[in-house]
Order: sequence, then C-alpha cells, then structure tokens
Amino acid sequence: MENAVHVYPEGCYFKSLEDIKDKRVTIMGLGLNGGGEASVKFFLRHGAYVTVTDRKSRQELEPTILSITNDPSLDRSRLTYVLGQHRMEDFSNADCVIKTPGVRFEGNKYLEAAKAVETDISVFLNFCRSPLIAVTGSKGKSSTASAIHYGLQKSGYSAFLGGNITVSPLSFLEETNGTTPVVLELSSWQLRDLRGRKLLKPKVAIITKILPDHQNWYGGMDSYVDDKRLIYADQGSDDFTILDADPDGYMSECSSPKAGCTCWGDDFARESGAFVLRYSQSVLHRDVWGAFLKKERDGTVTGWANLPEALRSKQSVMKGILQERILKDLDVPGPIGRINALKAALTLHLMRINPEQICNVLATWPGLPHRLEACHKWKNEKDGRHLTFYNDSCSTVPESTAMASQSFKQEIVLIAGGTDKELDFRPLARTLSGEDGSKYRVRQLYLLEGSGTDKLIPLLDLGRVGYMGPYPSLKELLMELKERLSAPDARKVFGPVTQHGFLPVVFSPGCTSFGMFNNEFDRGEKFKSVVKDVFI
Repeated sequence: MENAVHVYPEGCYFKSLEDIKDKRVTIMGLGLNGGGEASVKFFLRHGAYVTVTDRKSRQELEPTILSITNDPSLDRSRLTYVLGQHRMEDFSNADCVIKTPGVRFEGNKYLEAAKAVETDISVFLNFCRSPLIAVTGSKGKSSTASAIHYGLQKSGYSAFLGGNITVSPLSFLEETNGTTPVVLELSSWQLRDLRGRKLLKPKVAIITKILPDHQNWYGGMDSYVDDKRLIYADQGSDDFTILDADPDGYMSECSSPKAGCTCWGDDFARESGAFVLRYSQSVLHRDVWGAFLKKERDGTVTGWANLPEALRSKQSVMKGILQERILKDLDVPGPIGRINALKAALTLHLMRINPEQICNVLATWPGLPHRLEACHKWKNEKDGRHLTFYNDSCSTVPESTAMASQSFKQEIVLIAGGTDKELDFRPLARTLSGEDGSKYRVRQLYLLEGSGTDKLIPLLDLGRVGYMGPYPSLKELLMELKERLSAPDARKVFGPVTQHGFLPVVFSPGCTSFGMFNNEFDRGEKFKSVVKDVFI
C-alpha cells in the first residue's frame, strides 16, 4: 500500500534569484532529457555550489556532461559530480535538493534527509510572472501544448514552451515577463511534486483524455488521477479549465464515481473553481460552453467554438453569430491530431486571437516528433508501391496505438509491442480484431519483444489476429518487413497497389520503452535511424 502522499510546504525555498548565490544545491538526477542539465546551468549561473548525483555512470550521461562542459558561461569550479551512486551527505548537507520527477518522495531516505526539496518546475513557477497555460492528461498533452505554442508564436506572441516536453522552463526563465505566455506540459509526477506549494495558478488549464497509465507506479487510477486534479486546484474564477466531454472509462476506473458524472471531465468540472469549458468530437449541446468537431456536408471535419458573448470575437458579436469556426484544414493525420488541434484552437480563442487567424495558423501546424511523425519515404521498385514510415514512439498506452491504427482511412502495416506498465491490452486487441467496430484492419502486424507483447499475444490469438514476431530488435523486424515486401506474394500479403500506391507503416508501440531503449524519445530516434538504413 502506498504511503500517505507527501505535501510540500507552501511557496518555494528560494525567495529571490539573489537568494540562490552561494547556496549548496544538490541536483538529484542529471539524465539525458534536459531537466537535470537545465537545473545545473541555472543554479551555476546564479552562483550556487552545485552537486550532481545520479546512479547512472559518467559514460551513460556523457552527452549531458559534454553539453555542460562546453558551456563557457558556467563557473564549473562550483560543480561536483557524484555518479554511479547516491551519498546521504549530498542530501543532508545541501541547502536544497532539486528532485527529478520520476523519483517518488514517499519512502525515499535521501529526499527525507533533505532540508528542502524543489523541482525545476516549482522553482520556475515561483519566479515566473508570465500568463501560464498548463496542459496535462494521459495522451495528447504534448501535441496539444505544442499546437498552442505554435499558434501563439505564429499569431505574434513571444511565447515559450516547456515542462514534460523535454524542455525545462528554467532554460528560458530569464527571457520571460508579464507579456510572454508560457505553455507548460505537466506530467502527473510533475504535478505531484507541486502538492501543497500553491504555485501553479494557470490562466488556462487543459486536461486531455484520461486513460489508465503508469499503473505500475501508482497502483490504481484514483491516485493517478488525483495528481492530475492539481492542475486546476488553485485556479480562480477569472481562469479557465478545459475538459473532455466525451465518454471514457470513468464509471469502471473511478472507485467512487460522483452522481451525475459519466466521464472524468464531468468529475473535474464539479471541482474546478475556474470557468469550465468542454471539448468533444461531436456537437456539444447549446448550453455547454466549449468547442466541438463537426462533419460538414463535403465530408471535411471542422472545429467550432460555442462560447458566451463575453468570450466571442467582436465580429461574431456584431453580426449576431453564436458559434464560430476555429479549425479547418490540418496537415497532421487522424482524429487524435484533430482533437488536439481543437483544444489548441479553443485556447488560442481565449487568448483573443481572431478565429479566422486561428484556422489559418493551425492549418500549417506540423505536429510533433514521435507522434505520428512522417519520417521516411521508400518506393518498392518491385511493384511501384510507395511506403511512408510514421514514428509514433510516444504511443505508450494500448489505446493510443488503437487510435493510430485508424488514423489513415485505410489499412496500414503496424509495428507495436514493448514493456508492460500494468496496463490492459484488451482495447488494442479489440480494435485489431474489429470487435469494437473499427473500420480499418491492419494489413500486417509486426511485434517487438517485451512483457507488454507477452500480454498482448494471447489476446491476438483469441481474436484470430495474425502477427509476425516478436522480434528482439527493430533492425531484425524491419529487415523481415523489407524481405516480405520484395517477395513474389507481396501483393497478396500487403494488398493490391492502389492508384496512388500509398502504404503507411506505423511504429506505434502501445508500451513503454524500458529494456530495449532508454526512453520513448530514444526509441523513436532509433526507429528513424534504422528505417533509413534498411529502406535505402
């Protein structure tokens, strides 16, 4: 059973930037994704004595260490590395420990010995005076945050993007002011580390769709979702909370569903002290404020805002228009990309950007790396078929892989599998078998080895879904795919060559990356590299 969740003291240990000078600061976790590195540079720039402690070896951390070493602006005489271990004295003797998000405070003897514990996010929030847009959820938060940031910049704002998206906000804190919006993507772990601090007061808080995730860490949905709730906990009546309105697993996932609530968004809406807006893939009832997608007569799907008069554009108020179109064309494929863009469009509308401009700007949004990212094209000279490879490595839950399989309005080749994090693979198996009514079956399914794959395979067998593998490496898998594409029976296996000859090959694991890769970003980069090596 989990210990009681730690509640941090209100505020931040550091009262001013000048207060950092000559403080002894221990950075717990250097890592390879930017957070530890940004913390080291930030505290060195402001005159602290910095100790970096990480259980990884110097060799494993070499890229980050080289980046710090090659920065001539840093006084590295104040920097000490303690690698391959943690020492109690580095925590107990520090004035403040900067904690990495993935480490649980509860039951951690090192953190419990520290005089004060902060994170890069808590330090940033303490000093930042910018209007904040905060995004959390299970899936789609990175793409939503990216689309908002893209839209702000293209509309003339000097805006910043950071957080769980692998950019620490400490890397740009000094560039912000009261007129520079900051978009923060926040994981449940990052939110957990803000409990009690009362530092997070976003002007706009967005919760993307809630799905079971990190259950190996949390042990249950209630504790996982309780951390998500912190995103709106300290909002006021002049702020906005944007929530899902579509069906999800709330009734079965929540241990005590609230009366009258049918989805997680309903539950959150009851609690938020901000002005609540909803988003949906279908038309909202006229008395529900928010944004929705609508299929037009020509078959295109557009996005519309249904807002009170005070939030509508001046043009719509003058012309008596009640609903405004805020999303039209979009380059990013699939329904996931479109609903993420809709959330972004609604946020941009709240930032008083003209609806027509929102439509034009988001039409050019390219999406994000590792999220249905078109990364390589290859023509099969044997039959003239054109393959486009998509890197969806940030798909780490089965439901997102299921949605990716339906994102191209045709059959695809799907590459999936990896390490389990105590998730239910039945939603993916039902989509792949067509049991859930999904329109498009996968043409070929290739699996990577892993504990998650081991759970998926019996479900595939039960649904009579064929698959290749599992394979011990991406290279072996892709070599096998190329060989089968060149075989005499390729047309039978992969289907006839259509008029345009387009076949998507989608790498959407639906599992975590541990074991075979460092993380999902490393996994995505390796996929792109191996694809280019094999499919020359």
